[in-house]
Amino acid sequence: AGNWKMNTTVEEGVKLFTEINKHKQNNDALVIIGAPNTHLSSLLKIENRSIKIAAQNCYFENSGAFTGETSPLVLSQMGVEYVIIGHSERREYFNESNDILAKKTDAVLQNNMEVIFCCGEPLEIRKSDGQNAYVGKQLEEGLFHVNANDMSKITIAYEPIWAIGTGETASAAQAQEMHSYIRSLLKNKYGDAIAHQTSILYGGSVKPANAKEIFGKSDVDGGLVGGASLKPDLFCDIIDSF
Repeated sequence: AGNWKMNTTVEEGVKLFTEINKHKQNNDALVIIGAPNTHLSSLLKIENRSIKIAAQNCYFENSGAFTGETSPLVLSQMGVEYVIIGHSERREYFNESNDILAKKTDAVLQNNMEVIFCCGEPLEIRKSDGQNAYVGKQLEEGLFHVNANDMSKITIAYEPIWAIGTGETASAAQAQEMHSYIRSLLKNKYGDAIAHQTSILYGGSVKPANAKEIFGKSDVDGGLVGGASLKPDLFCDIIDSF
């Protein structure tokens, strides 16, 4: 999955998406692009689209006096297939709580879209070795109210916030360690089958140079890619490394 964040004009986004889509037709990996809301209508109209489209956020009500928010009902009616919920930037900059994210998760599912649910710990939590409890609480309070049937529509994305733009580096082994822990939580909550079928993406500065090693870990099912998804050569190399 690529997350473009608040980048590209609509024209630039269409060009970028078209280049990635052309390359994707030679690869059977599932590819998702999380584009700005301003771009969604244009991207959904692209012919021969083999890439799924995600909104980067939505509100937890379908309509009402919520100026500036985006309706999950409207996203679904447009043809959007996924919504990213709980990205670290939404949590940090916009103070989205686990309770709010639980409501947003429900709204996405009720509107027949799939959820990419983000979790992850900041540097001070990692340094104090509190990452498991921190991520566990995010999942327990924001996601694990979902019933077993709806878990088939959930993808989890682990973002080691401490390794993004801090100068710290997360190893493939550290990614595997956390992904294994998240899968153990899924197993305890929902059983072996759901734990096995749930995709867990790694969102810690994935690049062509480290993608193959990271994706080679047994509990890493793919990546949530930020900056590299804005450069078609880099993103296509990451797709090919899967």
